[in-house]
Amino acid sequence: MDGKVYTGCKPLYEAKKFKDFKELINNTRDKYSNRPAFRFKTKEKGVFEDMLYSEYIDKIYALGTALISLGLKDKRIAVISENRYEWQETYLAVVGGTGIIVPFDKSLPEEELLSLIERSECEAIVYSKHYDAIMEKVRNEHIGKIKIYISMDEEKSNDDVKSFKEVEELGKSLLKNGAKQFIEAEINPEEMGIMLFTSGTTSQSKAVVLSQKNILTNIYDITSVFDCNENDVFLSFLPLHHTFECSVGFIYPFSTGGCITFSEGLRHIAENIKEYQITCMISVPALFEAVYKRVIQGIEKQGKASKVKMGRIIGKILAKVGIDVRRTLFKDILDNFGGKLRLCVMGGAAFDPEVEKGFSDFGIEIYQGYGLTETSPVIAAEHKTCYRPGSIGQLFPSIEGKIVDKNELGIGELAVKADSVMLGYYNAPEATKEVFTEDGYFLTGDLGYFDKDGYIFLTGRKKNVIVLKNGKNIFPEEIEALINKIPGVKECMVYGAPSNDDENDLLVSAKIVYDKSLAQNVFGTEDVEEIKEKIWVQIKEDVNQKMPTYKYVKNIIVTDEELIKTTTQKVKRFEEMKKIQNN
Repeated sequence: MDGKVYTGCKPLYEAKKFKDFKELINNTRDKYSNRPAFRFKTKEKGVFEDMLYSEYIDKIYALGTALISLGLKDKRIAVISENRYEWQETYLAVVGGTGIIVPFDKSLPEEELLSLIERSECEAIVYSKHYDAIMEKVRNEHIGKIKIYISMDEEKSNDDVKSFKEVEELGKSLLKNGAKQFIEAEINPEEMGIMLFTSGTTSQSKAVVLSQKNILTNIYDITSVFDCNENDVFLSFLPLHHTFECSVGFIYPFSTGGCITFSEGLRHIAENIKEYQITCMISVPALFEAVYKRVIQGIEKQGKASKVKMGRIIGKILAKVGIDVRRTLFKDILDNFGGKLRLCVMGGAAFDPEVEKGFSDFGIEIYQGYGLTETSPVIAAEHKTCYRPGSIGQLFPSIEGKIVDKNELGIGELAVKADSVMLGYYNAPEATKEVFTEDGYFLTGDLGYFDKDGYIFLTGRKKNVIVLKNGKNIFPEEIEALINKIPGVKECMVYGAPSNDDENDLLVSAKIVYDKSLAQNVFGTEDVEEIKEKIWVQIKEDVNQKMPTYKYVKNIIVTDEELIKTTTQKVKRFEEMKKIQNN
């Protein structure tokens, strides 16, 4: 059953392994007090205001001290809001010596949020004004165990809701008068410190229990393979409750003294990158792929395609002899990103290798990371000395892994063991037992293989595999990658639909979303049936012909309505299937 064990890659950079968040916070205070922690827009265009780490960490200490004075030592404290510094301050004030942090998904419908409030058994919640009505309902109907409500936006406290600013002021006053409960708080880094709810794509979300040791082991790994420092400026775009953004886009820059800015939304991404002079960015493949498509379309519209192609060839030739002129050759393109963007890390879904290669040719290093909430989160990633097209890189330094239950092609489930793997699912011993092997490896649910050099290639999610009657396995992700390359296709989902013929086997089917804004230019029509016919032709010629017969797409649904997704842009296949079946 068990295959060869692979160990993690060697660290590239010196990294410190922090025993707990208190040590991390103190290290950042000692090293980066005079560096900007956050950068904000002002009313005057092009003028920004910085919050230094010295002020930020003073706020963390004040908030933590106040929370303990309110009786919240060792309690569970929830946080929910859009991405903003108060979210990050709350997180660090809780894990820095107060209790257990429980980040909630800001996009959850009311019913699900109320369920999580009850299930999490939190005794306090910090939130933005967007959730005022829901919090009022929680108070009035006595949902869950919450006793203390703290609003990020209220200027003054009242009998029901405390003002975040006034709680901070309380902490400052207590510190001034010699309070040391937070400063001297003992932390057990191996106990539950963080409770995270997975954004389940097929079933009810599970509560993942992480320790501070789990998270900080992963921060060590990230720091040892990515070269970011106090001069870097990050754009926070993905929701902070998600462990990928939280670890890589927040805790990692905090540990290196980097400056964080906040995106104003998807429509403003390009503008934000430019005006803030972003150097590093964390996101999902869909965003980078969309940006790349726009760049290429712009190049073609200006008639510069052949010139750019030649530039890419020259850049590669010179790179082989140690001369890197990419950022000079493609200065005009890079200026669209502010001219400073140098490193992008993405995760959450497979990435088109052609797009990855394109960004690299222009002088922007773009690497794929892979992981799960249960692994704190990153298991493997590409980096400067670890790149192989189509792979997700090698295991991180602290991780070992293997492939279990291999089939005749050598493909099986990726299993890993590390200090960054979760303690388990909260109040769910059976569910926890199911995802661990007898020898303590965590089963990721992802299928794939290691090549001879330890690079990991994923073929798809175990639960998504379409199994035909003859035993053949079809990985939807492989076909989806090909369909997504068809011009005018925005996204798709491949699934097995019941057949009406005598064999009663599954038909490989695809729900395809076309880009309505490009319909006229790409398809020469806006009629859905005509668009469907044109896409069908492309599938028969460019998709089916590249695969064995049993993988042929036999049925398609075409729409301009986006697929149902989680906040990190993963398709909710279970919900999509229900929608398809009900139509």
